[in-house]
Order: sequence, then structure tokens, then C-alpha cells
Amino acid sequence: MKILIANRGEIALRIQRTARRMGFPTIAVYSKYDRESRHVQQADESVLLPGEDLSDTYLNIEAIIAAAKKTGATAIHPGYGFLSENPLFPEACEREGIVFIGPSADSIRAMGNKIAARQQAQTQGVPVSSGITGTPEELLQKHAMVGFPMLIKAAAGGGGKGMRIVRSEAELASALETTSREALNYFGDGTIYIEKFIEGPRHIEVQILGDKHGNMIHLFERECSAQRRHQKIIEEAPSPTLTAEVRQKMGESAVKLAKSIGYYSAGTIEFLVDSDLNYYFLEMNTRIQVEHPVTELTTGIDLVEAQLRIAGGAPLGIDQKNLKQNGHAIECRIYAEDPANNFMPAPGLIALYHEPSGPHIRVDSMEIKDNTRIHSFFDPMIGKLIVWGENREEARKRMLNALENYIIQGIKTNVPFLIAILQHPDFVRNAITTRYIDDHLEQLIDFVHKLKSNIDFEVPLIAGMLNSMSVKDVQRDNIWQIIGYWRHLKEPLVSLDGTIHQISIIDQQEDRITFQLSENKGEARLSAGEQPSRLCLNGMSHPVYLGKNAQGSFPVTYKGFEFEVGRPDMAGPGNITFAESNTLTRDSNNVVSPMPGKVIKVNVEEGQHVNEGEVLAVVEAMKMENNIISPKEAIIEKLLVKVGDMVDGSQKLMQLQMD
Repeated sequence: MKILIANRGEIALRIQRTARRMGFPTIAVYSKYDRESRHVQQADESVLLPGEDLSDTYLNIEAIIAAAKKTGATAIHPGYGFLSENPLFPEACEREGIVFIGPSADSIRAMGNKIAARQQAQTQGVPVSSGITGTPEELLQKHAMVGFPMLIKAAAGGGGKGMRIVRSEAELASALETTSREALNYFGDGTIYIEKFIEGPRHIEVQILGDKHGNMIHLFERECSAQRRHQKIIEEAPSPTLTAEVRQKMGESAVKLAKSIGYYSAGTIEFLVDSDLNYYFLEMNTRIQVEHPVTELTTGIDLVEAQLRIAGGAPLGIDQKNLKQNGHAIECRIYAEDPANNFMPAPGLIALYHEPSGPHIRVDSMEIKDNTRIHSFFDPMIGKLIVWGENREEARKRMLNALENYIIQGIKTNVPFLIAILQHPDFVRNAITTRYIDDHLEQLIDFVHKLKSNIDFEVPLIAGMLNSMSVKDVQRDNIWQIIGYWRHLKEPLVSLDGTIHQISIIDQQEDRITFQLSENKGEARLSAGEQPSRLCLNGMSHPVYLGKNAQGSFPVTYKGFEFEVGRPDMAGPGNITFAESNTLTRDSNNVVSPMPGKVIKVNVEEGQHVNEGEVLAVVEAMKMENNIISPKEAIIEKLLVKVGDMVDGSQKLMQLQMD
């Protein structure tokens, strides 16, 4: 097979790795924003998909089929998301004589229609919850059939995209409209689905594999209850919640349902499980899942390899009785987002990037490098960190260590938040339900701050100071930039996250200093170079990750938390003074975009009166819609953007006038 991968980023690289090992050449498709991406560089061939929007590129069936024909591809792997669950895609492949590495169009349709899928589950004796599908207008008329609270989501997709809980009539119309718009943008189909919301459930899914000869097995379950915005961030296998009896029943239900629709390839049957371990069919994802690595690490089966063999017509060759789960695996999704700001997407330029490594540590990522830009057009997931242990506690501790060495400087990420979750008593005792993070976000953010404040601040402070003393500016505009700052300076001022400390340097010999900080006397030496650098402080060695100097700031990441070390006693770069570089003026009469993105809705007109908290506009970033809220009661004096405009993270959207 010559395989075209109709996807991007980490899943494209993941498929390439297995295809390369099996001796299959691969073809990458890419948009102009992915021109320098690793999945393009590592492919045997690549084809540019012209256009700006996803509908022109990764969601464009005609363009992808044309790329396959142009390069002589004999098979297409859709990955996950994008076109992976669009039945028109395998049909287009079949018309052109191209093998679709996935299930049949009929199977995708059978499970893609939520009502039909639940009816099919009922005929197989699988418990289901009630629900209906349709357009926003239809659901507004029929919602009483389900009742509140209800869950609204994209009928044509999954992965937590376009999903909302609605508890009252007042918020229903807006939620239906927004979810439909997100569904159309991400899956190419604006049809949405509502179902009864089960309070406090666990999200547990069963991995299945079927071949074209009628054989079907399950590879046990994964628990994915740790979610934010209805999207998973931590997954593990096996589930720490299920009993052996319930595990067996769920596996049998999944196999029976998948077999009843003639399914082949990899797929996942998702369930909600209540506090009494009653389980309810949620949906089937007719593709490989983001979290498939935890199944691979606990069963030893390469799911992508299985997909390729099945697509080629080979039988499974695996008996259910010979399968078992070994040890425990945990996956953390690494996102470009700000948990402290309600997980707001955080695209931007990554200044420093370092992945952890070691026994039983796996990273499936975009394989990015320093100075890589994360665009606002795509999903905010940068990569996945997966670890294995003999048991859950060993895996949890290994994950914590690995997270502390997953370094991303320059943008906000969820790494510190994941470190906090993994250490939280409720995760340790397996008390996490699907709503836990959303319901306890404020307390969890406080826990993140507590963990950071408990770190010995002298380590990042001294490491950042020593790093600043050795910096030289490559522009060499004046004598101090030529010689650098490793010079005789008895009492440097050093700030740590905005707090200024005065350090007295008692003695300096080559790269070692003796210093006084408050009442404490110490000795330190910094061995910089490869990441991590090593700070020897009072006889103890500490791994630290040193960022690049940016306007007098020296980022230091230690134990997974980033610290901003500053030198207010040093000249700033160029003609910028420290007073200027540290002062941010805000005009309260301007509404500013909080992130780069695309304006997809403007709710107001010039001259209109608005109230505090009213939604003025909607900016889409990283496939999430973000409401722009009025900060006060005012009149819209001037609109500065229109629907379709691209904005950066500081652009003025509109001007307000006090009412």
C-alpha cells in the first residue's frame, strides 16, 4: 500500500511511524500553515491543499482525493477528527478504487445517526438513554421529549467538540445555535443531538477491532472521566472504577453491537457509567481514538498496524481468550490553553520545547521545535504524554515525573494543571467524574498555585540570576552587551514572578558564587548547555530548564512550573526602558480580543445600548467559540471588525461610550 494520510500533527506522525515500520510509503497533505510541520517533512511525498479555511483543506474531500490520484496513493488513512467519520469520504475512495483505512460508509452512517445508533443498541440489549437529533429549530420544538438537564452535541462527530449542558429553557436557543455552528465548522455537518444528561457519571469506553471476515474482539476499556469542556484530558487503562463482572459485560456489549452492523477496523463504543455501575450506551466512534496509546501499552497491540492489516483484507489472527490487560497506563493530553482563564485557547510562539523520555514513557506529539508557532486555526492539542506502570500508583508517579520534564515556554499550557490533578487526593482515590473539573475549577486552580508556592523559590531565583549574568546580546550595540553581564556586580536586583529580591554576592570564582539572600548564605554553580541545565545549590543538584532572554526576562521551569526571573538592574534591549516594557496601558473604552482567532459573529451595531456581561461578539480560536463580553453598561460607539476578520491577541474589536 501507498498511504495518503488525510490529517495533520501528531496523529499523522503516529500513522507514519507504523507505516514506515511495515514498509509502506506515506503521503502527507497540508495547508499553508503546516508547510514546515514535521508530518510534512517526514512523509515520502507531500501535497499542498490550497485555501484558507478547513473546508478548503483538511475537510475538502475532492482536494484530498485529487492529491491521492496525483501521487498514486492506493489507500487513505483519515486519522481522527476532520473527515474520519464522514461516510462520504469512504464512498469517494471506493469510487476511485482507493482503499479507505477504516470502516465502511454503511457502518459510519449506522453509528453516525444518534437516534439510529441508540435504536440499534436497544435491539442488541445494550442500555441507552433517551435522545433526539435535528436542526436547532427542530430541537427547540421537540426538546420536551428529553427534558432538562440535557446534553447538546454534534450529531456527526465526537471528541467533545461542540458539546454543552443545558439546564433551563432560557439558555437553550443560544446553546443550540452555537453547537450547530461548531458542528458545521468541525465536522462539515450542522446537525445536532440532545440527550438526557446523567448527573455525576464516569466516561468509560471499550476498544474494539473487527476484520472483513466477521471476526470481532474487544481490547478492554479505558476510563476518560477527567474532562474539561466535555473533552478528555486524562485517560487510563484499565478503568480503576469497574469490577471484573461489569468489565466483562461491557466488553461483550461492545462486541455484540459492533458485530451487529458488520463493523471492521478499529472503533470505540463509549458508555456512561453511573454511581451504581449501571452503564448506558453513549455513542460509537468509528475511527481510531486520541487515547488509543493506553490500550496499546496495556495489551501490546499496535492498533494502527491492525487497521492497516484489516484494510488489506487480512484476518485479525487474535483470539479474545488470549487477550489480557498488563499493568496500568495513563495518558495526559498537552494543550495550548490557560486553565486559570477557563481553559481559554493560547496559541502563539513556543520559545523552548523539550519532551521527556525514559523507560515506559511515550510521547505522541507534533514533534515541534523551539520557535514554532501554534496556530489558532486548529485544535489546541500539542501532544500526548503516555506512561506505563505495574499498577496505577506506579504509573501516576511516573506520569508526574514525566510532566515535570515536559517543557513548553512562550505560551500557556495545561502542564501545571495536569501536575496538580495527578497529585490531588480526589484523583489518587479515583473520585473524578465527568463534571468534576468544571465543578471544582476554582479550587483546582488554587491547588495549582499552592503547589507552585511550596517549591523552594531559591532554585529558580538563583538559576535565573546566574543565567542572566552570562547572557550576551548578539546585536552588540554597546560595550555592556559585548561583554555580557558576568561581571563584578556585588548586589544584583533579581525579580521572581514580580517580587524583587536583593542578593549580595560575597565571592565569585570562575562559574561559582557565594551569596547572601535574606538571612541565608549559600553557594551555587550553574551548568548550562543541554536541557535540562543543572543548578548545584548548597551541594544539591537541581534540573532546571532555562529559557531565552526576552526583554530582561529569564524564564526558568522547575518541577514543571515556569518562573519569570527578571533583572531590573540590567539595561533593556534596544531603546526599551524597563518602565516601558513592564507597563501595559489599557483603555477601558476599548473591547480587545483576548486571543488570536476569527470573528464569527457580531451581535451588536453602532449606537446600540449594551449591558454589562452582554455577549458582544464571538471569536473562534482552536475550534472553540469564545464569547466577547461587555465589561460595563455602555453604547457601542464604533465597530472595528466584521464577521470573517482574523484578529490577534491584542486587537481592538470595538469602542464603547459610557451610557
